[in-house]
Amino acid sequence: MTGTTGPVRVLLADDHAAIRAGLRMLLDAAGDVEVVGEAADGTAAVANTRALRPDVVLMDLRMPGVDGIAATRTIAGEGLAAVLVLTTFDLDEYVDGALRAGAAGFLLKSAEPAALLDAVRRVAAGDGVLAPEVTRRVLAAYAGLPDTGPPPEGPSTTASLDGLTPREVDVLTALGRGLSNQAIADELVITEATAKTHVSRVLAKLGVVSRMQAAIVARDAGLA
Repeated sequence: MTGTTGPVRVLLADDHAAIRAGLRMLLDAAGDVEVVGEAADGTAAVANTRALRPDVVLMDLRMPGVDGIAATRTIAGEGLAAVLVLTTFDLDEYVDGALRAGAAGFLLKSAEPAALLDAVRRVAAGDGVLAPEVTRRVLAAYAGLPDTGPPPEGPSTTASLDGLTPREVDVLTALGRGLSNQAIADELVITEATAKTHVSRVLAKLGVVSRMQAAIVARDAGLA
């Protein structure tokens, strides 16, 4: 997402100071990642993101006052930064809400340090990070729910695919399976840059702001 050669700028949003301190120590030690700010609740996360313009916001979901879902919706909706959610398995309903709010990816709080750093870098580069365990669990749960219509401010579950080219439908199908840009490129025998362009066009045509929202559309359309 940065498109620059400088360090990846990260904002930490978590209501536990000890967790923020641990994340800051890990990220700052990486050399190519810089923690530029912190927030203990969703209101501060939005305000600090607007002020500091980080590349990535590491977002906890359960925080006092404005929670991580509402903060993600604002940050993603305004295009302020990519949001990487740190989640746990027992909070599926929160994960689904953040997915629909526009989170760029999901990572378990139990993830190894190397996986966290890799996720931050990938999200900053414009790729999605869909931890396989989270993706399978959330999308499978979503697919099993009765069709009660899209939640407020979420992607339409009846989004039209008419405007997509056959190649873009292929890309959407791959997004529904949680593939990265490189994996899409390998599968469709195209360059990663071309895959990234296709992904951007698919998101724009569908009117969604994240790969995870596109994955919902793909699932609804029976593509994945």
